[in-house]
Amino acid sequence: MNKLNALHYFCIASETLNFREAAIQLSISPSVITRVITELEQTLGEQLFKRNTRHIQLTSFGEQFLIKAKQIIADTDSLFQSGKHKNNEMTGIVRITLPHWQHNNVILAELLEAVQPYPQLIIDWREDMEKLDTVKHRIDIGLRIGKVPRSHFIIRHIAEVQDWIVASPHLIERLGKPKNLDDLQQNFPFSIPINVETGRAWELQLNKTQKLVPRKINFYSTNPESELKAALQGHSVAFISELLCKPYLDSGELVKILPKIKIDKWQLYLYRPYQTITSPHVLFIFDQLTDILKKYYGNI
Repeated sequence: MNKLNALHYFCIASETLNFREAAIQLSISPSVITRVITELEQTLGEQLFKRNTRHIQLTSFGEQFLIKAKQIIADTDSLFQSGKHKNNEMTGIVRITLPHWQHNNVILAELLEAVQPYPQLIIDWREDMEKLDTVKHRIDIGLRIGKVPRSHFIIRHIAEVQDWIVASPHLIERLGKPKNLDDLQQNFPFSIPINVETGRAWELQLNKTQKLVPRKINFYSTNPESELKAALQGHSVAFISELLCKPYLDSGELVKILPKIKIDKWQLYLYRPYQTITSPHVLFIFDQLTDILKKYYGNI
C-alpha cells in the first residue's frame, strides 16, 4: 500500500461518502477504494468508516484522522510546488569558484548589485586556484583558463587569453636583453607557479612543441599575483597571463621578453555542470556573470 495514495483515496472517500463516486473521481475501480480503506484501517488498528449497504459515515476516529490526512497532503503538495513557484525562483544558494584575480572585487560588486532584488538568493563565492570538484564541493558555476572540457559541462566562452614572458625594465637594464630563448632560460632568474593540486611546479608550455625551461629559479608561488609582484620588483622574469600583466605592459612597468616567440592562447570560460534540471536562480547567476565577465575581459 502506497501510504500517500491511501491518504488521498481516504480524503476523497470522506468528501463523497460514497466509494463508487470516489472511484469515479479517481478513475479507479470501486474495489480498489474498498481494498485500500480496509488496509488503511488494518494498519491504523481503528475503523475509519461506519458503513452498510445504504449509508456510509466517518467514525469519530475517522473525523480526527481526516484533519491530519488533509494537512499531510497539503504539506506534500506545497513541498513539490515550492521549487516551481514564481516567488521562489530566486531562492537558494549558488556556489561559484574562480581563481584569485585582481578584477574579482569589481566583478563581485556588480554581481551583488544584480542580486539585490532577491534577498533569498545566497552567493557562495570561492576564490581558489584549485579546480574544485563540482560534485564533492557542490559547485554550481566556475571560471577557468585552459582547454575547454569536452563533456559534462555547459560552457560560455568569455575571451581568448595570452600568456607573455615579462620582466621589469630595471631587470633588463641590469642584465641586458636576452639574445634568444636559450640565453633567457640559462641566464635569467625566473618565478615558477606551483600547481596547488599536486604541490609541484607547473610546466611552462609555450606552444604545442616548445616549453620554457628556466635554469635559474628564484621565486615560487601558488598565486599568480605574487609572481606579478616579483616581476614588478625586478626580482624575476615571469611567464604570466595578460589578464594580470596587461595594465603594467601598457604603463611601461613591465616589458615583453622575446615577443616574437609563438605562444599559444587559452580559453577563458565560464562553466556549469550539465544537469537535466537546473534551478532558475543558477541560470540567472550564470547569465549575469557571463555579461559581467565579458565586460571586463571581452576586449583583451
